[in-house]
Amino acid sequence: MRTQVGIVGAGPAGLTLARLLERAGIESVVLEDRTREYVEQRIRAGVLEQGTVELLREARVSERLDREGIVHGGIHLQFDGERHRVPLAELAGGRPIVIYGQTELVKDLIEARLASGLPLHFDVSDVRVEEFGTERPRVRFVHGGEADELECDVIAGCDGFHGISRPSIPAGVLSVFEREYPFAWLGILAAVTPSIDELVYAHHGRGFALLSLRSPELSRYYVQCDPADDPDDWSDDRIWVELRARTALDGWALEDGPILEKSVTGMRSFVAEPMRYGRLFLVGDAAHIVPPTGAKGLNLAVADARALAEALIDWYAGAGPGGLDRYSDACLRRVWRAEHFSYWMTSMLHKLSNDPFEHRLQLSQLRYVTSSQAAATSLAENYVGLTTM
Repeated sequence: MRTQVGIVGAGPAGLTLARLLERAGIESVVLEDRTREYVEQRIRAGVLEQGTVELLREARVSERLDREGIVHGGIHLQFDGERHRVPLAELAGGRPIVIYGQTELVKDLIEARLASGLPLHFDVSDVRVEEFGTERPRVRFVHGGEADELECDVIAGCDGFHGISRPSIPAGVLSVFEREYPFAWLGILAAVTPSIDELVYAHHGRGFALLSLRSPELSRYYVQCDPADDPDDWSDDRIWVELRARTALDGWALEDGPILEKSVTGMRSFVAEPMRYGRLFLVGDAAHIVPPTGAKGLNLAVADARALAEALIDWYAGAGPGGLDRYSDACLRRVWRAEHFSYWMTSMLHKLSNDPFEHRLQLSQLRYVTSSQAAATSLAENYVGLTTM
């Protein structure tokens, strides 16, 4: 096969990139090693920055998002038995966040791709990216039991942290920066009307908790746990007891219901730079991971896709390789800002140890954020997404 851009990975990064290129008349082929059913069902992030929403509207894939997305103008920080609202939109120039599950976004992008009749191959195997140091990179893979080869001008590695794109870059090229956190999130999806109107981030002596939602009928909740925990070790009763203990508030009650899914997600900060080698470009989680506390992972992936799409559009229009040459540096400025914000939120809200001194420092920081307009504005601007970087 021959195409202009070979895209490895059909997550938000790869599908968004493919859609933006399609709108500009640039050919692409998308390869995914999972089945369509798996890709459309895996539960991931659900907080969209305003810039992400606007991009999806420009790409003409926002019809369901605009209809079903839940607009939030703030979040709540809870600590010391009190709940404080941070008015994000008010502090950040009117920009809100939108609650819309990554699974739904992926479904929308897949539907748009298939409706256009463009190549999107699921369940491929033995994927290899090769010759990306030349002007004719190739992707070799097996699909339907047959070996195949895709020749292209550029390869976009959108295949996530565990994908093959980043490890294919020669040793010594990438600098890797990472931090493993000594805790994880146990996340649940429950068939119960959310007990909150906006997200609640709760700091508690037993550990962190987050109350979120996916729809008027589905709640998405998290509790801090040990990375070694097996979800099966957490009975439904234990989960609800722990959630109630960490989010208890006078005059307010957390409603429980059937738990549809539960999983444990480790916490990691990770950046590989540069995000390019030859004609192989790393996009999204293939290049960077943030702890989910700051709600940045999905938004960073979409921002990377936009940056690479714009650079490719200019390149194919004859503007030269300048945009492609600047891609990595431009993305990494945004990535490192998001890494710091996510680290700051994580360190402020989670139980880091049994050290009472550390606990008091966290409470002091939370009181400052919720009592200082300057501090709250900094949180708000970062949370809804900075407009310039």
